[in-house]
Amino acid sequence: QLQLVESGGGLVQPGGSLRLSCAASGATLDNYAIGWFRQAPGKEREGVSSIRRASKITNYADSVKGRFTASRDNHTNTVYLQMNSLKPEDTAIYFCAARRGTSATMAQSLYEYWGQGTQVTVSS
Repeated sequence: QLQLVESGGGLVQPGGSLRLSCAASGATLDNYAIGWFRQAPGKEREGVSSIRRASKITNYADSVKGRFTASRDNHTNTVYLQMNSLKPEDTAIYFCAARRGTSATMAQSLYEYWGQGTQVTVSS
């Protein structure tokens, strides 16, 4: 059974950077497509980025394009979300998720496995 654990969240000033990690156990993460999602207070959860299965092909929400970079490290069975030029509106709980399918999609209903989330707060 695949299990996902996020880490790396915290408090950062506007313009700063954070790198989130999503460590997997119980299965090889390269066999799954990965999604990053976030939920801000009072808002619905939304897609941020996704990575195609067995690939480094990614896609991004328009709101983070050019600022966030998703990647996977097969040696450590971990995926990352590098977040640069952070804005207050990036404040949210960030989740990673995995699906057995191939495509890099941000359709949440297609994801079978979810981490517990990590809080990111962007504030001065």
